[in-house]
Amino acid sequence: MQFRWRAPSIDFDALRQELGVTERFPDDAWAEAENAHDRFAGQRVDRTDLELVTVDPPGSKDLDQAVRLVPDGDGFLVHYAIADVAALVEPGGALDAETRRRGTTVYFPDGNVPLHPRIISEGAGSLLPDVDRPAVLWTVRVDGAGDVTETTVERAVVRSRARLDYQGVAADAVAGTMNPAISGLQAFGELREKWSLDRGAVQLELPDQEVVPNTNSKYRRRWTLQLAPRTPADGWNAQVSLLVGMCAGQIMRTAGTGFFRTLPAATKEAVDELRSVARHLQVPWPDGDSPGQFLATLPPDQPSTLALMTQGARLMRGAGYRALEPGEQVGDEELVHAGVGGLYAHVTAPLRRLGDRFATEICLAVTAGRPVDDWVSAALPELGKIMSGADSLSSTANRRSIDLAEATVLADQIGTRFDATVMRQAGAKRAGEIFIPVPAIIAPCSPSPDAGQTCVVEVTVADPKAGEVDFAAIGPDTPPAEAQAPVTS
Repeated sequence: MQFRWRAPSIDFDALRQELGVTERFPDDAWAEAENAHDRFAGQRVDRTDLELVTVDPPGSKDLDQAVRLVPDGDGFLVHYAIADVAALVEPGGALDAETRRRGTTVYFPDGNVPLHPRIISEGAGSLLPDVDRPAVLWTVRVDGAGDVTETTVERAVVRSRARLDYQGVAADAVAGTMNPAISGLQAFGELREKWSLDRGAVQLELPDQEVVPNTNSKYRRRWTLQLAPRTPADGWNAQVSLLVGMCAGQIMRTAGTGFFRTLPAATKEAVDELRSVARHLQVPWPDGDSPGQFLATLPPDQPSTLALMTQGARLMRGAGYRALEPGEQVGDEELVHAGVGGLYAHVTAPLRRLGDRFATEICLAVTAGRPVDDWVSAALPELGKIMSGADSLSSTANRRSIDLAEATVLADQIGTRFDATVMRQAGAKRAGEIFIPVPAIIAPCSPSPDAGQTCVVEVTVADPKAGEVDFAAIGPDTPPAEAQAPVTS
């Protein structure tokens, strides 16, 4: 029997107020956004001839990237147009100051609090279809082995031809009707994924919860928790962004100045713990496979895979940012992002992330053979602190939103039982953690069986005011959870 779990109306405004985030911009910053113009209009090449398309979640309006990706001999030719936000934000102005205060767009289930006023992020700066837009155009050639052979970066005028979404692109790939602008996307994505794994990259496939409004008009203003849809096209498209971010990292490293996204190599302890969990779950680890290669081969439908991916998250600890100032002598180990297998910088989402604007300007200056602008260099010492704080706020907003939704959905379900998978077993100082697919719940559970086991759990705590839920595992003789779940409306 199928059950629909819904929450009544949830006040996300209260959470925004608690976190101190508001959409309202200072009047002077808003005025600058209303009067924004292309500061580099006379320096652009006209590339409106390129058949570019955007690929984003359905309904997205803040479109940072447009892509053309086609076969090129035994490799690929990639054109990646990125919204040129620096052209619309005056350095040292009120809008510049406000975006530095915000750092990032913050997302909530009922909408986002944008980094830039929507007149820019969803208007003049967004790569919407069928309109000319200022962009930073990356042109990258990739050979048949997945290696980059040529990279150029320039300011351009572009025109997207279509707004596509992941599910549509994935369906087109199966049907053999892929948009010609991205005819090489699937083969490229698969090649670069293997290329990255061969260099030690780690890709975690963990459940991604989302709180969504119920579309049934009878339950208007109610919410439900589900797993965020994910298609192969999500992964192919992500490889394009990773490619350009790695090209940016290499450009800046060669120049001796830049702003890097970093992640230290996994500790021996973290790798040993992952191997130990694999042995405990009797999952073979092929000789010679890196942790990333091992995780990538796991069958997605096995409970043991969820436990191993959860343990694998320990490999990814310590992510941060690192500014490299001219003349500074540092080793690659301080700049590398072990999760992608090389040097890396965020440059592909400037409408939503502050740091991308500055890293992009460095790449433009370096490839043009000119000095980096003073306003960019002056921002580097504080940029890492700004972005780390913004990331923390964004993560808190997401986690608190989900916690609130989980507690509200389950508030009248104390004692209800569910089938669950144990993601993490309890330790000396922490509860176990379980995953329930419907409704999509990730929550503490104590006691709980070993990681990678399936079990029946019972709701013991569901407190919307505190945003807390808790479960307890039930003994092996308990009837299946589906037989006990009440019908709700």
